[in-house]
Amino acid sequence: MKVAIMGAGLSGLTCAIMLERHGINPTIFENRSQVGDRFINAEAFLSLLTRPVNDVFQYFSEEFQLYLKPAGSINQLHINSENEKAVIKEHVGFVNIRGRHKLALENQLAEQVKSEIIFNSKHTYEELLHEYTHVIMSTGDGSYAMKLDNYREDLSVTLKGATVEGEFDRFKVFVWLDNTLAPQGYAYLLPFSDTEANIVIAYPDLPEENEEMITEYWDRFYKRACRQLDQSLEITDQFQVKNYKIGVSKSARIGNTFFTGNCFGSAMPFLGFGQFEAILTGIFAAYDLCGFGKYEEYTNTFRKSYDHSLTLRRGMEKLNNSTFDFAVKHLNGYIGQKLFQPNHKNPLKTISYLVRPFISKQD
Repeated sequence: MKVAIMGAGLSGLTCAIMLERHGINPTIFENRSQVGDRFINAEAFLSLLTRPVNDVFQYFSEEFQLYLKPAGSINQLHINSENEKAVIKEHVGFVNIRGRHKLALENQLAEQVKSEIIFNSKHTYEELLHEYTHVIMSTGDGSYAMKLDNYREDLSVTLKGATVEGEFDRFKVFVWLDNTLAPQGYAYLLPFSDTEANIVIAYPDLPEENEEMITEYWDRFYKRACRQLDQSLEITDQFQVKNYKIGVSKSARIGNTFFTGNCFGSAMPFLGFGQFEAILTGIFAAYDLCGFGKYEEYTNTFRKSYDHSLTLRRGMEKLNNSTFDFAVKHLNGYIGQKLFQPNHKNPLKTISYLVRPFISKQD
């Protein structure tokens, strides 16, 4: 068995680690010059989105002997709408770092990989399919899967963010649900140290969108974040992504090609994070190759989670600021604490079923 892995991201590197443990040494092809060769940004593992798993780092460690370190624990979540604010004082997840940072998840994984990584690779999928018995497609987005007519695009989004310096409580994160800042989307602040944080706006691509509009939303959000944290945040690095496609593969496996990470559809439409699913797709692709089970069966749960997440995203896109105010106001108390308390039930599944009829009516 000769295995090629296209992409040295979360799913590709995880797959390599698992294969190596069972005597299979893949070759990893990465078109960039190093692992994590992209802008630095913070992401979150929110237990609300990963249930029944409440502590993902404990889960990876105990279930798969995969040892990763978060940048910090989230013990306080501040949810803001235009006129309301809710504070959730619970352990709701972890912050992690991506990109050109020594603590980035991909760099932590790369340290555990022994297989050869070929950087600046120009190899095409077709070439690897000819030279290897199996290919793990983990290129980081759905473009290759789309070329193979194995991808359903559901939305495309714009992201604009920055690394800022200031004084932060690294256990406290902020989220904004306000259409004047991020229309039909959201904004957030995630600290990854006591002095650095990531601020981001994310929203669906708009037909009339132009650079001036993006700048206007960004400036408004930046001023709001500075005002709310009562400090001037110094921008040290910025990034912008337009037309980032979110979707899901039609098939998890075609022949001897396994679609993992964002090639599978690990980025969940509701809030965009998908590191948990990406890592697990890498693990389960390796498990299939080692004869432990069927990749399609392993990933059925992720496909269902994706559909629930898409329903919630469609529902959120229809909410105005008055509705956000109503929702956030009611999260500030018993309902919010109950929703975010660690347990093994997945409330998002139930909520997605409840909002589905209303989405259908409006469509």
